[in-house]
Amino acid sequence: MTKMQNEGYITTSDGTRIHYTDTREGQAIVFIPGWMSDGTIWEKQVQGLSHHYRILTIDPRSQGLSDKPSFGHLPEQRARDYKEVVDKLGLRRPVMVGWSMACGELLSYVEQFGDQNLSGIVFVDGLLPPCKNPELVPVLAYFAQLLQKNRQQMADEFVPYWFKTPQTEEYLEAAKATTYAVPVDSAVTLMHNMLSVTDISGAFAKLSRPALFAYHPLVRPSADFLEAEFGHLIRLEPFEKSGHALFVDHPEKFNALIQTFAESVFTP
Repeated sequence: MTKMQNEGYITTSDGTRIHYTDTREGQAIVFIPGWMSDGTIWEKQVQGLSHHYRILTIDPRSQGLSDKPSFGHLPEQRARDYKEVVDKLGLRRPVMVGWSMACGELLSYVEQFGDQNLSGIVFVDGLLPPCKNPELVPVLAYFAQLLQKNRQQMADEFVPYWFKTPQTEEYLEAAKATTYAVPVDSAVTLMHNMLSVTDISGAFAKLSRPALFAYHPLVRPSADFLEAEFGHLIRLEPFEKSGHALFVDHPEKFNALIQTFAESVFTP
């Protein structure tokens, strides 16, 4: 049975309210969505893992039910938001899970704060860094440009890209609706900021906790790069028949992966 989700807000030091959900019992795993999405994308993880762990989801600034300021969209500021959520909720060495854009933001978290307050980090299908994935960068730039021209068309093309397995029309429409919550100017700024990050060596120098990288085939260059940089410190887990949101396409496999990882890094 899924534990009841509580929800609330923390107010960051720059006055931005960040929305979160929290099952409140157990050792904490924090899930952060990617560009144009919100915490509801992790529904199957909340359902599947909350009887083992305390599951939290965060709506990043300008996404979901969080405030939508016209500032603070650099990866380092979004990472500071996540740190403030962790600190204000009193989370003790959580596992942090970031999808897509949030992968780079979690690296910024490590660069700024180290990872001694974490038990481990899970990167899900992120471009680490974008320059190692030259075939995908133009695709993302296309979506950012299309967003400024025709928001409906962008959602109609972008959201199905997340999935390889069939999703109901109702589910797809709900996913599209999450993208509509993000102001266009903020979304474009976020994409620009992500694609402009080419040097993540500062985070690499501070990464000491176990890490996991789950990815679908188009992001294989990032997996190769991470393996070369970290070797045994990072575990690679391919999802061969999945889309970008591989945790939606294959929730049982993904949840089992998270549970195994969490069991290996959490201390009694």
